[in-house]
Amino acid sequence: MQGSREKGAPICVGLDPVLEKLPEEVRHGVDGRSAADAAQAIYTFCSGVLAAVAPYVPCVKLQSACFERYLWPGVEAYHRLIDEARELGLLVVADAKRGDIGISAEHYAAGCLAEPTYEDMGELAGPDALTINGYLGADSIEPFLDVARKQGKGLFVLVRTSNPGGDALQSLTLSDGRPVSDAVAQMVATLGGGAADIGESGYSLLGAVVGATKPADAARLRLIMPRSIFLVPGYGAQGGGVKDVLPCFNKDGTGALITASRSVLFAFAKNTQVDWRSAVREAALQMRDEVKSGIGW
Repeated sequence: MQGSREKGAPICVGLDPVLEKLPEEVRHGVDGRSAADAAQAIYTFCSGVLAAVAPYVPCVKLQSACFERYLWPGVEAYHRLIDEARELGLLVVADAKRGDIGISAEHYAAGCLAEPTYEDMGELAGPDALTINGYLGADSIEPFLDVARKQGKGLFVLVRTSNPGGDALQSLTLSDGRPVSDAVAQMVATLGGGAADIGESGYSLLGAVVGATKPADAARLRLIMPRSIFLVPGYGAQGGGVKDVLPCFNKDGTGALITASRSVLFAFAKNTQVDWRSAVREAALQMRDEVKSGIGW
């Protein structure tokens, strides 16, 4: 959490670019016929966002789907942005939500989390952490854990998501009286609870995704996973506020990384008095100050 202390608050800006929502000056000339043109516009916008928020946030989260839809030009832009974020001193979470077992999970771990080993990849680096789907069970997490342990990286397992549809599964009651999400949380706590998995901060490299719109569940899940860092989506545009995210933290104000995407990324749509980079910067600053005040840093 050291980087969060230096920047003022444990927050993360999500890069979920949507071509049609980009500033006109960025997408000018993009007609929808060229994936390369679309990917370049997205790269230009996201690069500007990185520069705008880097002084104020410790971490960014790249939504891989927003880049993969443009095939290889988009994937190349995605990896260029990871490299650029690293150069700006930002930690990078790859939001890919991968989930599989056996050799397939090993392939995903190598491609989505590990550092490239091929000489023709140049200096491009892998992300610092990856979101994964653990609802296939422990054997869907372990191949990713192997890579994370060897390379000093992190993982965030989907436990209690912020989407309304998640309730239909994650809130189901098991025969022992627990909701499904609690069982997944216990699996995360057990798998990431070994001494080798706990860093200097006292937290495990195996974290959990817990939505900002589920504060009551977050408080209960925090007790189950005291050593897991919570990646908390849903702040801002999805309705989560400071009071909603406070249960995600431990008593000392650590243990959670609050993430906002649309409310920061597209702040220029509401704040038309300044250029888009300044609007993004002001939204990131507002979020930082809100969370900082809420946790008492």
